[in-house]
Amino acid sequence: MTFLNVEEYRRKARRLLPRFVFDYLDGGSEDEVALKENRRAFEAIKMTPRLLNNVSVRDQSVEWFGQRLPMPIVIAPTGLNGLYRRDGDILLARAASRLGIPFTLSTASNNSIEDVAKASNGDLWFQLYVMNRDFADQLVDRALAADFSHLVLTVDVAMGGKRERDERNNFVMPFRFRPRTIADILCHPRWLWDVGRHGAPSMANLATDMVTDPNTQAALLSRKMDASFDWDDLKRLRDRWPRRLLVKGLLHPDDAKRAIALGVDAVVVSNHGGRQLDIAPAPIDALPRFSIVNAPIIVDSGIRRGSDIVKAISLGASAVMIGRAALFGLAVGGEQGVVEVIEFLRREIDRTQALLGTRELVRPTSGAFLPDARGALGAD
Repeated sequence: MTFLNVEEYRRKARRLLPRFVFDYLDGGSEDEVALKENRRAFEAIKMTPRLLNNVSVRDQSVEWFGQRLPMPIVIAPTGLNGLYRRDGDILLARAASRLGIPFTLSTASNNSIEDVAKASNGDLWFQLYVMNRDFADQLVDRALAADFSHLVLTVDVAMGGKRERDERNNFVMPFRFRPRTIADILCHPRWLWDVGRHGAPSMANLATDMVTDPNTQAALLSRKMDASFDWDDLKRLRDRWPRRLLVKGLLHPDDAKRAIALGVDAVVVSNHGGRQLDIAPAPIDALPRFSIVNAPIIVDSGIRRGSDIVKAISLGASAVMIGRAALFGLAVGGEQGVVEVIEFLRREIDRTQALLGTRELVRPTSGAFLPDARGALGAD
């Protein structure tokens, strides 16, 4: 089957995955207002082309702390990727390496920090959830020893969002399968052969002899975050980690300015893909307010087209993180499926540039496109 866009990969993934797995991948919190708004916000933005420019050669590469990324894309941290394909984290990392873009490994991964580092020679970032202070320090030290280049601290998880699809499917850690779930699994033989026959994937970063206290293990497996983590703790983390540090999950520019003042190198404007606070704004709507932040900005949540990425760069982002779109490709085609999805986005970026009349990705400082009061983009 030939796919034409990310949405067609999504539809195929829905057919291939058991319902509880697809709902975990695709769902949001509560009424899924934020999840839907992430897409509506991108779709509301328009861009006016400036024509009769020579666009025979186009460049979508971007600078990131002295290096050039071939496209403004980072693969986002996502948990439990072994549910979509066996060794899903390794497959994502290898795909990113082939594409020349960074891959961000989640604390809640099914392949360990060390195994992913051994399996990929690409640029690896590590995303940190702080559930237990001592264990978080251990994870940071392991990521440094494995030569991960960036640490991405996620801060929008003082507690887990109310994900009603998961509750309805009884999707909890550790897994408990009901008869209805087992029947659903049996109706998806390809998934059962690739993933299900090996048993429920474990959180490999948490499977360590260093975690010996039963209460700590239970908290880690249920991903109960440390709600007391504050600015002083961020400063302590900054002192511990000697490489690039990002804070992910910010939606207010004042929080970003404070993080940068503490030594954070960049921030990720994100509402966790609509999976946490259902009344949160769409990150692409919040992005223009971050023009006051003197640091690189990444944005995520809701990106499905290359034109979405062009819009994000035009509104001030240095790059974007791709989460669900890459996972749809992983579920359908493994490593190659991830490559194909990102290549879709790359080609769509290129086509959008040509039709807009710009040879390079346009930043707000260029004066070519500026956000208006509605967040749309018009010609200057």
